[in-house]
Formats: sequence, structure tokens, C-alpha cells
Amino acid sequence: MSDDECPPLCEMETGDSNGEEEEADEWEVAEEQNDPVRCLFCEQISPTMTTAIRHAKERHDFDLGEVRRRFHLDEYGYIKMINYIRLEKPDPSVFKTGTSVFWSDDKYLKPVQNETWLMFDLDELDEILLNGNGTGGGARENGNNIGDTITLTTDQYRKLQGIINELTAQLREKENLLQHASGDIEKMRESFRNLLEQQSEQKTAGGGSKKAAPEEKIAQIREELRHCVSTVAVEDDQGYFNTYSHFGIHHDMLSDYVRTASYRDAILDNGEIFKDKVVLDLGCGTAILSMFAAKAGAKEVISVDQSDIIYQAMDIVRRNNIENIKFVKGRLEDCELPVEKVDIIVSEWMGYFLLFEGMMDSVIYARKRYLKEGGFILPNRCNISLAGYGDIERHDEFIGFWKNVYGFDMSCMKKEVLREATVEVCKPEHVITNANIIANFDLMEVDVDCPNFSYSFELTVKKTCKLTALVGYFDTFFELPQHVEFSTSPYTRPTHWKQTIFYVEEPIPVQEGQVIEGKFVCRRDPKDARSLFITIEYLGQVLKYTLN
Repeated sequence: MSDDECPPLCEMETGDSNGEEEEADEWEVAEEQNDPVRCLFCEQISPTMTTAIRHAKERHDFDLGEVRRRFHLDEYGYIKMINYIRLEKPDPSVFKTGTSVFWSDDKYLKPVQNETWLMFDLDELDEILLNGNGTGGGARENGNNIGDTITLTTDQYRKLQGIINELTAQLREKENLLQHASGDIEKMRESFRNLLEQQSEQKTAGGGSKKAAPEEKIAQIREELRHCVSTVAVEDDQGYFNTYSHFGIHHDMLSDYVRTASYRDAILDNGEIFKDKVVLDLGCGTAILSMFAAKAGAKEVISVDQSDIIYQAMDIVRRNNIENIKFVKGRLEDCELPVEKVDIIVSEWMGYFLLFEGMMDSVIYARKRYLKEGGFILPNRCNISLAGYGDIERHDEFIGFWKNVYGFDMSCMKKEVLREATVEVCKPEHVITNANIIANFDLMEVDVDCPNFSYSFELTVKKTCKLTALVGYFDTFFELPQHVEFSTSPYTRPTHWKQTIFYVEEPIPVQEGQVIEGKFVCRRDPKDARSLFITIEYLGQVLKYTLN
């Protein structure tokens, strides 16, 4: 690493082979790795981290590389897992199956004192495994010997401590939120009690002749109370729904001809299926799909949305003299619909890369709770595809930009920029491989765990050039007598979903006919169900991305 590059956060460096002294402000980790490293699952003491990792694999069948892939560990997840193991002392076999983490509680962020395992740089494990050196403790080979020293600079140590402090502050903020929510709940209860008392007094004073408090007022207070109870549980959801209170996003969606016309054609061209049916429009927004369903002959349409746009939707429906649409404001999971079952569920639930910020969970809930036997969902099927991309000019604009920013080298920003997948319109002429369908979702069959998937892909290069990214997009299907489908592929008319781009740090030369083999792993963010963690292994690299 050159002197003018910023060091990656918590990057661990190896000692010099010539025996030069380290700078005075560097903090020695585990006293040159000669301090004993205690096994995670027994009392075995190893002289180095490399030996300890090898022992865990051979004695306890705990393969750190496999565990990292299975549970999609990032730096925070790794810290939590080590603290969980030390505190809870689980059997190593629990790490062999499943993908759901059981150390998500923030209490596991508090580090165990003098814990050598917490000093291991998990990112270096990728490079070691890819080079065929087996698991190691972050030390690089030095001749025929493994480097004896792993050091962490004071600056890097302070950055790590800063992360811990920030997470601690977030935890305190959550606790404050709980306290405020508790206070709000009590206020709502008090309001409800006062209303009942007023109602009782009115009846007594008027000999029962006066009217009781309006049912609407009681219902409103009950709704406010229910909202307070669910505030903490759906805090992230609320932020998501708030974005749909802004009118601009609805203009973008309605003016997306591919999206809106596809729904229109699927509903109106299959009017016989909708005739005299009860339809649930989930996430109705401006109620455009509800109005299509009503026009197609639906007997009744139940339109559900949590955002405030629903009030404008009510006015829109009145202005268009449509009388068989009923509105319900709130999260479907927290609401009671005016019907027990529906014949058809329509929903424009898809997000970027299909799953990011999508509403698939709510569609699945609606299917299980409200859909009649023999009913159907529109759209009923979607898939996700992946292809290679080679746009050197765009890569230079977006990634190469950081090399010279008004005369300053900001290259240290690149790694953080690369971690975030971007949403852009891709040019078809820069798609340089065939596409693989990496996930297929039948909405009548999938369960809420479906965003956690992996796929081993093979992409054949169509021309000699340089690969700058992988591109993801999705296709949507309305499999009805009058079949309708649409795609968000770079080869089709652009939609508001665009495409999702996973950039590489430096363009990679590829040859025509070359087969790029790799593995794509998608995992839900355990703290935010609408966000994703993506890991892509290919061409000798393990690249990690977030969609959040």
C-alpha cells in the first residue's frame, strides 16, 4: 500500500521480513501472535491464529470460510458471532445448517476482553482461500515461514473503537425510542379512557337521550393506539412507506409506460377473470390498479396502503365516479379487511433488483391470510437475471473519478463506493455476455425466506474487451389466458427500476468465448428486511455489496 493511500478500516498489516522496528504508535496485536490463542470450542491453546483456525476446522468441523459464506458475515457480524460463541458456548454443529443468524442481538457487539479472534481481519480470509493457502490468521507468507507479527495502527484501532461507540449510541437511541413509544401508548390509553368517561357522563346527564361519542372517533383513537404499539416494530417500514407519501415517486411510476400499461393490459384484456370477483389491491398508491380492476368488472376492490397517498387515492376514485372500491389505511399485517377472503390479489410490489425495498413479504402474507383456494396473484411469477457489462467510460466516471478530485487523491473512497450497488440505465451495446437467470419466484409458492438464495453462474463472453461490472435485472409475468409480461433488461424500454450494477474496482480483460464462472449469494439484512447483502465470487475475487 502506497503512503498516499488511505488505509482500509481495521486493515491488519504484517510485520517486515527484514526485522525493522515498527513505529512507536502501533499497537501490537497478541504480542506478535505468540500469545496463546484459545480455541472457540475447547481449551486447546494454539501458538498462532493460523493454527487455531486450522484446529477449529479439523477438530470441531468449524470451517470459518464456509461459516462466513453461509451466514454472509461482514465485520460486524463476525464480531457478534465471536462474542456469541464466547458468551453462549454453542455446539459447533449449529453452524453447519441453516442461514439464520442467532447472534443478531446488539448485546453481542460488546467485545470480550483480550479476545485474539476479534483481531482477525475476516476480509483477508478470501485472499488466503483463493490462493490455496488454507485458512489463516491474516498473516502473509514470508519466505517459507508465516509472518510472526500482525499489527494495528493507533489510527486503525481508534477507527474500530469509533465503530463500537457509534453502534453503542445507536443502541441507546433504540432504547430511547422504546421509552418514548411507551409514553405515547400510555397517552393514547388515557385518551381512550377519557372518551369512554365522557360518553358515560353524557348518557347519565341526558337520561340516555344524548348521542354517544361517534364510532368514528373511537375507531380513530383505537387506530392511533395500534399505531403507537407498532411504531418500534415497523420503524424501518415506516421510513419506507413515508417515501411513498411524496407525489414525485407516483409520477415516476405512473409515467413508466412499461410498468403501468402491462398491468392495464393484464387486467383489462382478461376481464372475464375479474368479472364479479373480490380483488385486493395491495400497496394501492394512487389506486390505478384498483380502477383497472373495477373497470374490468370486479364486484368489489379492497385497496390497502400505509402511506398518506391513500387520501388522494380516495379523492381520485370519487372524481371518477367509481363506487365499488373500499380503502384501508395501514400495514396489511396490522389491519382487518372488510372481507374474509378475496379472489384475486394484484400488487405492484417489485423493488430495485426485484427484492430491494420490495413488498414480497406482504404479498405472501396476503396470499396465506386472505386468498381463496383457487384464487390467483398478479403478477404471479418473476425472475432475476445476471449478465456481464463492459462500459469503460462509465466506470471511469464513477469509480475512476476518485483518483483525482479537483487535484486531490481520494482513492481511499473507492472501496466504500464499490460496496454499494448502484441503480442505473445500462446501455445494451455494453452487455458483453449472455445472461443467466439466477432466481425464479412463483408467488403462489414462495415463502418469506426466498430473498436468501445462491446461484452458481456461467457467463460466456461475446467479445474481447474489459469487464467493468455485473448487471442484474428482473422479468415479470402475468400468466393468464391473455398472457402479459415485461422486462427490466438493458435490451428493453427503460423502466423506473432501471438495472442494478455491481462494479469491480478495476476493469478486467476478458476474451471472446471465455466462460466466467462464479457464485452469486443474496442475503437479507437481518436488521432491515427490505435491504440486501450481496456476495459475488468470480475471476479470483470475492466482492461484497449492499443494497440499502
